[in-house]
Amino acid sequence: MAAAEGSASTSHLPELRMRTTTCPGERPQEQHSSTTSVHFGSYSKSIDQHGNLRSNHAPGTPRNSSQAQLGHLLPNADADLETYGINELRDGFFDATYYRPMAPDRPDIIRKASETLPLALQAHHPLSFKYFVPQQWEEFNGFFRQVITTRSAVGWKKIFDYGVPWVLGQAIALLISCIVFPDSGSRSLTLSFHEALETIGRGLVFPRQGNLLLRRDLAWHFIRLSTAVRDFTIEMSISRFKPEDVRSVRNLMQSVIRALLAIDPDTKLFDIQSNNMEEGNLEADMIQRRPAAENKEESMKLHVILCLIATRLASPTKALVQAMIVCTTSCDDALIALGGQRHSLHPSHAPQDLSQSLRALSTAITTFERADLALMSDPGLPPAASTYRDVVSLFLFIHALRQAADKVQALSEMVLDMQQRRRSWTLQLPSYPLHKQFNRTNAQVRHDRGGLTAGFYFRAKMQLEQTMGNLQSRSFVPFRRPDNVPSPSQSGASASVVQEKSTDLTRHLAMSGRRTVRYKVWEFLHRMQGFESRFAFKVVLVTTLLSVPAWLEQSRGWWNDFGVWWTVVTVWLMTHPRVSGTLQDLAARLFCVALGAVWGGLAFAAGDGNLYVMAVFAAVFMLPMMHRYTQSAHPRSGLIGCISFTVISLSTVAGDVRFSATTVAWTRGLAFAVAIFASILTNWVMWPFVARHELRKSLAAMMLHLAILYRGVVSKYIYYDKEQAPNAQDIERSEMLEGRLREGFVRIRQLLELTRHEIRLRAPFDPLPYSALIEACERFFENVVEVRQSSLYFQPSLRVNTGEVNDRLVPYRRDAVAVILMNLYILASALRANQPIPHYMPSAAAARKKLVDRMEELEVSQTHGTESTRRERRRWADVYRYAFASALTDIVEQLQQLQIYTKEITAEAGFAAAAME
Repeated sequence: MAAAEGSASTSHLPELRMRTTTCPGERPQEQHSSTTSVHFGSYSKSIDQHGNLRSNHAPGTPRNSSQAQLGHLLPNADADLETYGINELRDGFFDATYYRPMAPDRPDIIRKASETLPLALQAHHPLSFKYFVPQQWEEFNGFFRQVITTRSAVGWKKIFDYGVPWVLGQAIALLISCIVFPDSGSRSLTLSFHEALETIGRGLVFPRQGNLLLRRDLAWHFIRLSTAVRDFTIEMSISRFKPEDVRSVRNLMQSVIRALLAIDPDTKLFDIQSNNMEEGNLEADMIQRRPAAENKEESMKLHVILCLIATRLASPTKALVQAMIVCTTSCDDALIALGGQRHSLHPSHAPQDLSQSLRALSTAITTFERADLALMSDPGLPPAASTYRDVVSLFLFIHALRQAADKVQALSEMVLDMQQRRRSWTLQLPSYPLHKQFNRTNAQVRHDRGGLTAGFYFRAKMQLEQTMGNLQSRSFVPFRRPDNVPSPSQSGASASVVQEKSTDLTRHLAMSGRRTVRYKVWEFLHRMQGFESRFAFKVVLVTTLLSVPAWLEQSRGWWNDFGVWWTVVTVWLMTHPRVSGTLQDLAARLFCVALGAVWGGLAFAAGDGNLYVMAVFAAVFMLPMMHRYTQSAHPRSGLIGCISFTVISLSTVAGDVRFSATTVAWTRGLAFAVAIFASILTNWVMWPFVARHELRKSLAAMMLHLAILYRGVVSKYIYYDKEQAPNAQDIERSEMLEGRLREGFVRIRQLLELTRHEIRLRAPFDPLPYSALIEACERFFENVVEVRQSSLYFQPSLRVNTGEVNDRLVPYRRDAVAVILMNLYILASALRANQPIPHYMPSAAAARKKLVDRMEELEVSQTHGTESTRRERRRWADVYRYAFASALTDIVEQLQQLQIYTKEITAEAGFAAAAME
């Protein structure tokens, strides 16, 4: 790593190096206490004269509260780290503190991990026979209720060739789809808008606890909106929606969801007003949750401030929330009407006037603004109010809600404009970019081909890796030091090395731009290693081996007589390019094949080949199979059931009269069964898709992505020059990247649900540590997003920011950033390689505390005697300074959670000092 700013902008995580040198002639020191040991390398001189990590803290500051939050993360915050003036600053190195790991509380770890499980993993196991039969019976009853309330047609023609029947079949299917209850393209889009707005309405209920599942629903709809709009614009449709309007509505809805995810719903604002809490109870509650308010006078001040805020803002805030809910409901009604789905989605719901709801929201926003200004001018609100954690929490809730109101207002204005321009039903041609259409399909095609979860996961993984690869490819050039600041002895060499790397990278990119023949050959061979080539090899291998009897004289007769060539066709249909298929899939497909074969034979035998009797049998059998193919989560079993019945029933009619219906049924049924075994077993043996292995690798990749995100936020939003302040384009790019990461977490959880369908011979797969690790990664991500959002409302630097002060903070900032990056890299590498992680890890909490202490000391010395200036600072700057510092502290805490649950997965490497415990 380079300096603090440099460490936040380096491009390659593996280049992080820790300095573990010690004083000349001395051995590495180890200090033992009753609770922990500290292992360290070379440290700068401690802050106070006693060598402790403490400093003179300004009372009641946000940074002082951050120190209190860091206390439980450090085994021994008072450890003696005196180095007697030894100080070293070299580019590419950083200091780190090593604490002996605390003994994990396994029951608490398991309990917390159980709370993070997705709903699908909280239910019974799908392979349990006790629940399998009742579940299938329940699904059959549900399907039967759906069938008796719908209408459907079945038409058949005699198969006399391959090409002409295939064309006729496609034409008939297209004609029926266009005539009988056609899907114009608006229903799925309208349904996505409707469900997203309903979830947004649930997210506007305050106060609210149990926020985990709702946050996951919001993140899911954030992704689903993009998929629905893409499906709408990729095909022709007959709709009132214009593609550009649909994209605008999607972006505005996603901005509303993004704003809701930034709100802490468990607020005390309405409880303080509605319950009129007694002073004694409030005081006891605040003392318990905020140790800084230990004396009676401090508690009284806090009580008065909270009551004043609740009196001024609780009622306007509640009215604002209600107006937002009404507006989202009105937008839902308007979009349902535009999509022509009012009778199917809201049969008994009276529509609300969107223009009236929008005016009510504007009035509520104006009333809220006036109340907020009145609160700010109230003499009862002291300037130091923003130093209390509970007051800051209220202000953060209020301000985040006010931002969400702006997003809802913008969405309502857009929908109102679409409603006023109410267009007639018109034909919309595909508007999706042509070069992307070849790699995209609609929702029904994605469902029918199977492997939907794996397909979404791999596509999201590819997009995320491309985005992160573009960020990684940017070379780092360190900032030029001022002429009056002496550089370390190694800085010149380090700068030249980095510059040389940048030059080599530029030269390499320039050579790649020529695309020589050798490079094209490498590119082709590299592409041949992808999943498409593997899929082609497997299909060619299996179909070739199964076709051998057709080339041998002694077996060619029964191959043609009994239609065994259906084995080759079925293998080609059933082999999936991505997923392997589970034991449950194997059983379901074999059952459907057997059922189709028996039912096809019975259809012929019941009426001695009467076509009308066979049509009745076809209607009874094909309806549930078509439903399973087009609507269930196991489409391929429904497909093979339909093919089995069709082939066997028609073969009995048009087949050779030498063979009975029973012979036709069991021979062709056996051919289908062999094909199913061959397709699934081949996928199990050759390049299998193992969800638990992909889950571990995806979590490792996500940790590296989080390191890149954290590094980018630090360099772009925290430590930057005035000339390089983030602009609107940077914010938009960051939001796009965060959206990709949100989708990544959704797909990883779906991958976790696939693990319960896999059989593991060694022992049952334990999803608890993986679920908890996903949750810890997502919380780490949310904290980084909060840091970025908070930094937009104030410049995250000292109140008195000078070049000298910044130079003093360079090693501390460098260490705080580098330790987090080093931890993430170690955990990701161990997780991907499935190797134990080291017993001792660099302490991010210690590095964070050193930085906080040093910043506090410098602020006290620089702002001494400027209390009047301090009182004139804006309230929101103080509020978001607190949120900024708290989020950085939460990042350190989540990093420890990542260590705990990664150890549960990969175990911990042995260490000689571990025996001392």
